[in-house]
Amino acid sequence: MKWWLLCWLVQSLVSHKITCKYSDKKSDDGQNQGPEQGQNQGPEQGPNQRSDKGPNQGSDKGPNQGSHQCPNPDQKYKKSTTKKPGVSDARCCMEDVNSILKNGNHHDAIKAIERLEDFLEETEVNETTSMTVGQVVAILYKPKGPFTGLAIYASENEAMSDKAANNSKAIVRLPREMDAGSNNTIVFCMVTWPETNATTWGTSDVLYEGRLVGMSVRGKNISGLQERVNITMNLTTGINETQMPVCVFFNFSTEAYSSNGCLTLWERGQSHITCSCDHLTYFGVLMVSASLPPTDLKILTYITLIGCSLSLFALVITVLLFITNRKIRADVSMKVHINLAIALILLNLHFLPSQTVAAQSSTGLCLYMALSLHYSLLATFSWMALEGFHLYILLVRVFNIYIRRYLLKLSLVGWGIPAVIVSLVVIIDRDAYGRVPLDLSNSNGTAICYIGDNTIKMVTTVGVFSLVFSFNVIMLGVTVGRIVRLCRTKEFGQRDSNRAKRDVCTLLGVTTLLGITWGLVFFSFGYLTTPGLYLFCILNSLQG
Repeated sequence: MKWWLLCWLVQSLVSHKITCKYSDKKSDDGQNQGPEQGQNQGPEQGPNQRSDKGPNQGSDKGPNQGSHQCPNPDQKYKKSTTKKPGVSDARCCMEDVNSILKNGNHHDAIKAIERLEDFLEETEVNETTSMTVGQVVAILYKPKGPFTGLAIYASENEAMSDKAANNSKAIVRLPREMDAGSNNTIVFCMVTWPETNATTWGTSDVLYEGRLVGMSVRGKNISGLQERVNITMNLTTGINETQMPVCVFFNFSTEAYSSNGCLTLWERGQSHITCSCDHLTYFGVLMVSASLPPTDLKILTYITLIGCSLSLFALVITVLLFITNRKIRADVSMKVHINLAIALILLNLHFLPSQTVAAQSSTGLCLYMALSLHYSLLATFSWMALEGFHLYILLVRVFNIYIRRYLLKLSLVGWGIPAVIVSLVVIIDRDAYGRVPLDLSNSNGTAICYIGDNTIKMVTTVGVFSLVFSFNVIMLGVTVGRIVRLCRTKEFGQRDSNRAKRDVCTLLGVTTLLGITWGLVFFSFGYLTTPGLYLFCILNSLQG
């Protein structure tokens, strides 16, 4: 009778496909496991599992059930205040993630990894425990005594703390500043994508070896560290001249990669790359297209420095001539030009020493330089737009062009709008300003003090200039059309025809004032990258 009941129970469990879930007993009891959960089963479970908890469980799982389970990708893990999941439950969750990595879509993989991080944080362990399930390697570190820092070594088969693993793929060094206590379990998880999914999550760049390395701390949100977290990844394959590695983290909210808060420490020829970051999350290395060869970058730097220095000298002379000549001071157009000249002087004054300031340790001075550089650049764009507007007033609206307090209104726009934009950036995120490397593949190389946040940089510089450039191109086109019609009008005599020719020459000169040459940046891509950047640096550095 007992054997009959046992057979009936086994058939019942198999037909219902009992899932991995947290039992009422402790996870190390090794009980309440389904018949398909034998010891060390499945090709995805390597032998390098150091935990002394219960036997490894199988991967044949049905719907997730119970209070402590690895949620489905579209579910959110709910933390319990009474019972915590055990190591066997964590392995089951890792199996789910491993299966999704192989067979699921990118969206499910994102959600599964995010839930796994929460699940591992809540997993109850009495000592440091390492686990490996297929493409997922994890270690739960239990701090004992004062936290003085931690080194974690991870290979494809195991993760170890304060002890080098054979054929280590990643080495993580956590700073003392994290101050993890005995209740703050430190979670390390390394996820490796299958080769067929090396290009992940909608990016055109390739994630190096399809590997993400994640860290978190139970009960703590680690960000803004002064002592940075260093993640060193060994490069097992060479990097050609057309590529360069960039350290990034994955933002689960926006489902996009970002390099904010991370420095890429790497020089061409090195066999490893170090990502130095000020927060904890999932990090990886993206292989992006190399921007410029080092030789071209050095030449462009010299061209820019020499051109900006000559422009600064010429602009100062121009302002001095304007001040000393009463007749010139009476010309409204010259007053508009001088405001643009002053904006360019401020831009060059803050751009030329920016590299030297970035090399110093003074954070406050770099912040001032970044703010001033951003403001002067926006002021230059504003006065370029006002030059276009003024040109339209002079050459198109010839009659009835009197505007009360015209220059004062232009000044409010030209100097006021940049001040508003910079003030908003400071209010929203003051840390957006700081040291920014010019070469993303070498964070220790040339750097300036500017905007480090890519989103803010794109919106407040590229976005603003795009509007200015579009407006000035339209104004220039309208003005040129007006002059062409003037030349073809028979009612004007030879004198007016000569005037039209002079206006054409004037337009060619004013094109520089309108910043049309700055538009070359939109054509600096693909095969035009190097020639476009050379033209951009030569023409714009000599704008003054």
